Formats: sequence, C-alpha cells, structure tokens
Amino acid sequence: MSKPTLPPSESVAPETPAFTHPLRSAALSSRKPTRFALVPDASLRAGIVTELDLLSLTHLSFKGEIRPSGARDFVLEARLEAVAVQACGLTLAPVKTRIAEDITRLYVADWVEPTGEEAEMSADDTSEAMPEVIDAAFVAVEALALALPQYPRAPGAAFAPVAAAPEGVAPLRDDDLKPFAGLAALKARLGDTADE
Repeated sequence: MSKPTLPPSESVAPETPAFTHPLRSAALSSRKPTRFALVPDASLRAGIVTELDLLSLTHLSFKGEIRPSGARDFVLEARLEAVAVQACGLTLAPVKTRIAEDITRLYVADWVEPTGEEAEMSADDTSEAMPEVIDAAFVAVEALALALPQYPRAPGAAFAPVAAAPEGVAPLRDDDLKPFAGLAALKARLGDTADE
C-alpha cells in the first residue's frame, strides 16, 4: 500500500527570503553591542520589491545594534532609511516615498503571552518573545512595510464621481442615500402646509 502524498502546494517548503541577516540569540554578547549595517544590493532589493508589491526600491539601509538589556533580554535599535516607489491607489501612477525612522525591538527572555483583554489593550508593540534567531533583515523589511503609506496617492489624484442611470432618470446623489433625507423633505413640506 502506497503512502498518501501531499498536493504539490502543501509539500513545498515556504520560500526563504533572499534578504536575511540571522543572528543566533544564544551567541549574542551579554556585555557589548552587536552592530550591523545592512544595505542590500539591487538583486536583494528586487526581492523586497516583489515581497512588498512595490514598483521599485532605489535605496534601503538598516544600521544599528543589538545590545543586552538587563540580565537576559536584548534590545535592537536601528535607523531605517529607504526610498520606495508604489503605485497610486487611484491612478496607478508612481508615488515616491522617502522613509527615515528609528526602529526599536525588545526581545524578552521570560516572555509571557498576554491573554484575554490584555492582548487587545497592549500598547507596546516593540516587545516580543526572544526568538532563537533574530533576523535583522526581517525586522528591516517588516519596518519598511509598516512605514509605507497604506493607500499611496499621486499629487492631484482624486476620486471622480461616476453618475449612471437609465435614460430619463436622474442619477442618485449622495444626499439621496442618506437615511433621513426623505423625512427631512417630508417635514419641510408639512411645515409649508401648516403655515398656510
């Protein structure tokens, strides 16, 4: 009897990103900072362009350090600088964005996962459980994705109202769709008749 096989989509290992800079947590110095300066070349930036659905990424640098914090924790502090081009959400025209941000991540050895209401209310999005490997390049790409405009807009791009209706019928306007528009018109007519 032959063993069942997984469909091709499930048997393929997840794709490893081309831009990585893994640092084993256990190998980090507990006394001095571990510095890094990541400036991916054109081929690595092309992979990030695909991953983040950009038009181009002409510059990316992520420079900083991972240093001890307390007895067993580590903090990553770095400067992210990038020039990315996205498609305008309305016109698909290229929209250039310059990013310059300071990034901080705190890796906690004795991390306790928040539960219940604590998970929803936590305002600290820089702390996380200590991983076996801290990938500074992954942090850079994640920070870039969060820093990019969610809805890029080219200068002058605006929503153009579209009015469509059968011939001889007035198209609906925004005011026509308001739930109390009819009541306001009725009240106005009733008020006119009461004055007579």
